[in-house]
Amino acid sequence: MQNDTTTADPGNPVDTVTGSEEIYQLRLGKLAEWEKNGVAPFGSEFPDTRSGTEIKELFSTGKISPEGKVRTAGRITAYRTMGKSIFADIQDIRGKIQIYTKKDSLGEENFELFKKIDIGDIIGVEGTLFLTRTSEITIKIESFKLLGKSLRTLPEKWHGLTDLEQIYRQRYLDLISNPESRDRFLKRSTIIREIRSFLHDRSFIEVETPMLQYIPGGAAAKPFKTYYEALHTDMFMRIAPELYLKRLLVGGYDKIFELNRNFRNEGMSRKHNPEFTMIEIYQAFGGCSTMMALVEELIVNIADKVLGTRTVKFSDGKEIDLSPPWRRVEYSELIREFGGADWFEIPKEEKIARIRAKGLDIDASAPEFEVTHELYEKLIEATLVKPTFVTKLPAQLVPLAIKCSDNPDFVDVFELEINGQELAPGYSELNNPLEQRKRFEEQTSLHKGKPEEGKIDEDFLTALEYGMPPAGGMGIGIDRLTMLLTGTDSIRDVILFPSLKPVQK
Repeated sequence: MQNDTTTADPGNPVDTVTGSEEIYQLRLGKLAEWEKNGVAPFGSEFPDTRSGTEIKELFSTGKISPEGKVRTAGRITAYRTMGKSIFADIQDIRGKIQIYTKKDSLGEENFELFKKIDIGDIIGVEGTLFLTRTSEITIKIESFKLLGKSLRTLPEKWHGLTDLEQIYRQRYLDLISNPESRDRFLKRSTIIREIRSFLHDRSFIEVETPMLQYIPGGAAAKPFKTYYEALHTDMFMRIAPELYLKRLLVGGYDKIFELNRNFRNEGMSRKHNPEFTMIEIYQAFGGCSTMMALVEELIVNIADKVLGTRTVKFSDGKEIDLSPPWRRVEYSELIREFGGADWFEIPKEEKIARIRAKGLDIDASAPEFEVTHELYEKLIEATLVKPTFVTKLPAQLVPLAIKCSDNPDFVDVFELEINGQELAPGYSELNNPLEQRKRFEEQTSLHKGKPEEGKIDEDFLTALEYGMPPAGGMGIGIDRLTMLLTGTDSIRDVILFPSLKPVQK
C-alpha cells in the first residue's frame, strides 16, 4: 500500500488538512492491516533508547563507533522512498535524526511492513551509524517496532503550524511542527532549573504553601472562588503565597522560596494570563537592597548559563543588554518627568485633566494615588526597556512594605522593569504587627463591596505579634522572565496551555 504522507521535496507537497476524513479512513485501514499482520500498533515498550540529538553528539565525539548499535524512538516527520531504499526522519523533543533502510538490512517481510509507515507514526529503531555522502549522521536500521499509529496527518512540514488559535489550542501539533516552540519551552524548563540551582547554592530552602486559602492575601487582585464541601465553607485560589511564607519567617526559616502557580480572576492580554507561575523569595535580616542585588545576579546568571549571552534579541530587531549595573530611579522622579515637575503639588482635578489630555481615560472618583499610578502604568512603564529598578513607590500601593525613613508617603520597595513590563516587585518587609493592622484596615476601606478583597487575615497578624525578623522579599514572574530571555512578545507563547475561551459547539 502506498504511503499517504510521503514527502520527497517542497515542490511535491502532501495533503495538509489536519484531520482530513479521507486520510483518517485510509489510516484506519492501515491500522487494520498492521493488526492483521500480528503487529500491536499501540502501547509496546521500547526501553534503553537515546535521543537522536544525543546519538549524533556521541558519534561526532567518537564515543559511539560506526559498528556500535544504537536505539532511539520518536515520531516520523519525513519519509522518502529512493528506489529500493527508504530514508526517514525520526524526531523527539530535542531534535531529529535521519534513518535509512533497505530490503537487505530489514528482510523482505519487515521491509514491506516498513513501507506502510506514515508520517506521524511513532516508532522505535535499532541499528548502526554511518555518514551519508552529504555527511549527515544516519542510523542504518536493522529492526524497528511500531509504537503508536498516527491516524491524522500532521501540519505540512514546509510551513509548520502558523495559525495562532490552533497553536494555542493544539499545542501538541505546535511542538511537533515548530522547532522554535520546542526550543522555547525547553529553555523555560532550563530557566526554572537554573533558578532553583542558584537559590539552593545560596542556602535557600524551597517550601510549599496552600493553594486553597480562606482569605486571599498578599496582593490586590480578584480571586477565583470555590466551595470546600468537607468544611462547608467558601475558599479562594491563592493570588499570592506571601502571607504564608512570612509565617515561616516567624517560625525561624531565614532563607526560603516557593515556585508555583498563582491565580487571579482578571483579564487576559499579551502580558497577562489568569493562571501564572511565580517565584517568591524571602531572606531574613535583608531588605529592599538585598533583593535588588539578588535578582540582578540571578537574571544575569541565568542569561549566562541558558543563553550564553547577556544580550536578548527580539524578532523585530530590538536588543536588550542585561549587563549590570542596572539603572535605579525613584518613582516620583519618573512621575514628574512625564506628568510635570509640579505633579505632587497640584490638586487631583488638575492631575486628571493632564492625564486625559494625554489620551487616557480615568475615573474621577479614583483615589489620588491611583490617578498618579495610572500615569505610571499606562505611559511610563512602556518606556522602561533597559533593566530599571523603580524605587520608593506610594505607601498605599504596597501595604506590606516598610515606609521610607526620609518620606513616610513612600515605601522601601522596587519594581524591576525590563522591556516595558514589570518583571519583579520586591521590598523591605513590614514586620510591625500594629502598623500592619493599620495598613490592612486602610486597604479594607478601599474595597467596600468586595468582601473577598477586604478581609483581614487575623491569623497572619497574630503570627507577626510573636515577632518576625526584618526581611527582604520579592516575587518574579516566571512567564514574563521566560518571555524576556526567549525574546518573546506574548505570554501565550511561553505557557504550554494558556487560558482560552471555550470553543462553542
